[in-house]
Amino acid sequence: MAKPRTVVVYGIPNCDTVKKARVWLDDHGVEFEFHDFKKLGVSAPLVEDWLKDVSLDALVNKRGTTWRGLDDAMKAAAETKSGAVALMIHKPSVIKRPVLVVNGRVKSLGFAADQYAALFAA
Repeated sequence: MAKPRTVVVYGIPNCDTVKKARVWLDDHGVEFEFHDFKKLGVSAPLVEDWLKDVSLDALVNKRGTTWRGLDDAMKAAAETKSGAVALMIHKPSVIKRPVLVVNGRVKSLGFAADQYAALFAA
């Protein structure tokens, strides 16, 4: 018997990648909670917890429009862990999305159907 799992998808609802992930999970019968970090935000303890599973470089989306819109001082501050955590709290759109958390651990950043299929095969 498979043990129960808690699945949380963190992101923003109008992000195309988040939409794809949510549709995939729905289509495959995976129950999940959606955390809209535009409305609900993220906390320092939550981001610190994510950084136990993924690198700072992976979590901060330096290819997105939010990052490109930052001034040089904010970008420089984000090179340190504390500065990056503060930035993610202040501007959660800079976080690579979606953040897929299963049983309290980050399992995926972004969305790839094959990766989700492997994660939820068991």
